[in-house]
Amino acid sequence: MRKYLVVALRTPAYDPAVAAPHRGFLDDLRSRDMLQESGPFTDSTGGAYIVLADSRPAAEAVVYSDPLHTTGSAELTVYEWEITG
Repeated sequence: MRKYLVVALRTPAYDPAVAAPHRGFLDDLRSRDMLQESGPFTDSTGGAYIVLADSRPAAEAVVYSDPLHTTGSAELTVYEWEITG
């Protein structure tokens, strides 16, 4: 499994109602052992999470089903992340 850092930055279309479905999405990933870390930025501009997947396309397929993305509430960027320390 590879690690993918997902950075979610709120768009002007951000709707606070998407927070609950997004948390449900993260809970589902966690239950499938696909989520390593997650949390909001302290300045309320968005947040980040680490997804575990076999490939970047597999990670992107999961990430782009996040309600933050599907509602247009946040722009999500996926980075393959090699942690060295």
